[in-house]
Amino acid sequence: MSHYTPWFTDKWFVSQYNYVDEIRRGLKLPEKVIIHDTTLRDGEQQPGIVFRKEDKLKIALALDEAGVDRIEAGMPSVSRDDFEAIKEIAKQGLNAMVMAFSRCLKNDVDMALKCDVPGVVMELPSSRHIIKYAYRWPEEKAIERAVEAIEYAKQHGLYVTFFTIDATRAEFDFLRKVIDAVHGYMDSLTVADTFGVCSPLAIQYFIGKLREFVKVPIEIHAHNDFGLGVANTIAAIISGATVAHVTVNGIGERSGNAALEELVLALKLLLNVDVNVKLEKLYKVSKIVEELSGVSIPPHKPIVGLNVFRIESGIIADWWITVKDTRPTEVVPFVPPLVGRKDVEIVIGKKSGKASIINKLRSLGIEASEEEVMKVLLKVKEEAIKMKRPLTDEEFVNMVREVLKRS
Repeated sequence: MSHYTPWFTDKWFVSQYNYVDEIRRGLKLPEKVIIHDTTLRDGEQQPGIVFRKEDKLKIALALDEAGVDRIEAGMPSVSRDDFEAIKEIAKQGLNAMVMAFSRCLKNDVDMALKCDVPGVVMELPSSRHIIKYAYRWPEEKAIERAVEAIEYAKQHGLYVTFFTIDATRAEFDFLRKVIDAVHGYMDSLTVADTFGVCSPLAIQYFIGKLREFVKVPIEIHAHNDFGLGVANTIAAIISGATVAHVTVNGIGERSGNAALEELVLALKLLLNVDVNVKLEKLYKVSKIVEELSGVSIPPHKPIVGLNVFRIESGIIADWWITVKDTRPTEVVPFVPPLVGRKDVEIVIGKKSGKASIINKLRSLGIEASEEEVMKVLLKVKEEAIKMKRPLTDEEFVNMVREVLKRS
């Protein structure tokens, strides 16, 4: 009977140093992380994205099929279409908990209740400076609004997560004052790194400070302005947060949010933390959101990008050809089917080597001598440089016929 190692299986091979005792013994890892998807609200706030009612329903159904725990379906007060979309999603009988997003206003709570959602995410500015300069409210007004609206939501049977806007830039004494005021009413606290301005070390410290007095579950909502959305979400989780806010493909305000597909794979493979999300559904959800949002996925985007499982470099292609049938994870950190992708593809271009050409010719049923292979390789490089891209299969076949003088 073989010994199971969380860093090395038949589907992935990551670093064993993720699992050394010196690292893991100090972590406050939950057994399972709840995935709260906000693609339909914060994701849609990316300029240029418009999800109609039918788009939101399609994405929500795909998210539910993929196993996300909670779907933040939108903000009912944005438009009639949003209101109707949230209401339609809520009546689908999904496994995921459907939530609406609202300001700390009774009217917003009433709209959420009319949508028949079981839960609501209620936002409030939590730093003195943003209240003073952006909202232009007296501090006490902000706190009073929070208490009044959240108490009202709880009286009407809603699950409430209190969403602290700009928490990571807040003066800690004032943030605690705001949290203490609503602590008896909220079901969970969402810590929002609204402008993506924390480092992972800062997030660990900050969550640790909050856990000293917050007695409800802590959720993390991280933006990606410094490219640290996923890293900061993980930092919060290893410090005691149990709910992660994400968007598909990382879409969202400015530089976006922590990406669903990146976070869940990192949790599972690098930390051995369980999630309900079905990894093999990640690519399907990603493509649906790409199509309906109109935001193209960069080819190098982790997990779902076009080039993640494409190889052009000659030496890497040679490795892949050697190990693909025995130890594929010697060359890729995880196998494509794990995340719903097709097999690794060797593309033919400027960086190709002899092994790539031999492999491609054999796949096309073409036998060639070593001298002929080298002729083809040189021609491939010449054509790829000229076109500034790899060759398509059709271009490669036509070029081989020309070089080898075969029909």
